[in-house]
Amino acid sequence: MTYKFKISALAITSLLLSASVFAGNEDRVGQSGANELIINPWVRSAGWMNCNTSSVRGLEAQYLNVAGTAFTKKTEVGFSHTNWLKGTGISINSFGITQHVGESGALTLGIMSMDFGNIEITTPELPEGGIGTYKPQFLNVGLSYAKAFSNSIYGGLTIKIISESVADVRASGIAFDAGIQYVTGFNKEKDNLRFGIALKNVGAPLNFKGDGLASKGFTSDQTSLTISQRAERFELPSLVNIGAAYDFKFLEMHRITLSSTFTSNSFTRDQTAVGLEYGFKKLFALRAAYSFERKGTSEDESLNVYSGFGAGITVEAPLGKSGKSIGLDYSYRPTYTFDGTHAFGVNFKL
Repeated sequence: MTYKFKISALAITSLLLSASVFAGNEDRVGQSGANELIINPWVRSAGWMNCNTSSVRGLEAQYLNVAGTAFTKKTEVGFSHTNWLKGTGISINSFGITQHVGESGALTLGIMSMDFGNIEITTPELPEGGIGTYKPQFLNVGLSYAKAFSNSIYGGLTIKIISESVADVRASGIAFDAGIQYVTGFNKEKDNLRFGIALKNVGAPLNFKGDGLASKGFTSDQTSLTISQRAERFELPSLVNIGAAYDFKFLEMHRITLSSTFTSNSFTRDQTAVGLEYGFKKLFALRAAYSFERKGTSEDESLNVYSGFGAGITVEAPLGKSGKSIGLDYSYRPTYTFDGTHAFGVNFKL
């Protein structure tokens, strides 16, 4: 047994054991903080309902399974815009860049921001507002390194800076992701069977602070009084993704990939997603998936915003004969509430 294989086996075992720690717990729904960490801002994997933990590659892998960024050949740059829960006025914008480094490594920078628009300030005396607005700001910045340890084993680590600001209160923290992908055989271009596991959002609880937690008033003798409140700490929504995928390649130019991922989140029910993707060369891909949660089979029973079918499409065009390309992506995910989520993206391989 080689040294690299031993290290990889130890890492996989550690991540699998973590699944029991972060097992789904529906009794803790709504008790976590920084829930934007479980929103996928990238279009291709989002349209596949996150079922490609084992097969995601390149820039998008930073969110789902950082090990997949190790497949970056040169440079990849991506932008995405998401109309999250259409009808709420909330949008998500993301930018990322991943760069091949050394013989078998990749460095990735990803930035995600949520825009809630302007929200009316209300008081008990003015429940309809009219005295001004405030604008919440959520921002996450991730830096990743991934490496191919062999022709079969890939691993990576991400550190994320979390920043949330709502009116005059704010919170910040750090979270970590880790992931491994295993590819059968020794030829990456022809291998068909893949496995993946990722541990996400591990870090210390968040604590909101700021002037917004203080209120001013007067005592019975009209003495000025300031009361400061202490906010409750919120744990991060830690989760484990475990997945597998298989490629069916035929007629040289066509591919159908069957993929599945099991997600165990410490603050909601466990979910499973199963999907198919058809690809023609590297020019076109059409994907669809179905996600379902344990026990949640109807709108009244579901605890997760995304359940049911999702779909997406990718069109890529070469830029000259140097191997560079531009890709356009679209995805749609239905929701039980509001009008679903639409996402648009553009990707450059340079």
